[in-house]
Amino acid sequence: MDFKLEVVPMPVTDVDRAKAFYTDQLGFHADFDQRPTPEIRFVQLTPPGSACSIVMGEGVVHMQPGTQQGVMFVIDDADAALEELTAHGVEVEPVDEQPWGRFLYVTDPDGNQLVLQQLPAYAFDSDGNRKAPGAH
Repeated sequence: MDFKLEVVPMPVTDVDRAKAFYTDQLGFHADFDQRPTPEIRFVQLTPPGSACSIVMGEGVVHMQPGTQQGVMFVIDDADAALEELTAHGVEVEPVDEQPWGRFLYVTDPDGNQLVLQQLPAYAFDSDGNRKAPGAH
């Protein structure tokens, strides 16, 4: 049986403000923004290069805003990401260097934390292709 992670809920207080942050500042693609009923607004946004999206809205996420912590995204180059995010007005701390990768931490307007990880060299084979998780 395959398990494919498709959508991660992102609890927010102001959908329009959050959507602007994720699309205008982080560069996510706005896939869907509809009101199927007056009580429900469903907004789906996808990070560039990802098969998994985030969802937010009204009546669709049942978590307190700011409680989504540590959703991790893999990036190619932490230094380039830091430069690009800063240029788009995103508050981000300097690159956190660890033996298991290089990390950036971003907090959205509601306090949800995103982690951006540049994988370490050992995660790639000699041709530069990413190894499967658990492969040695």
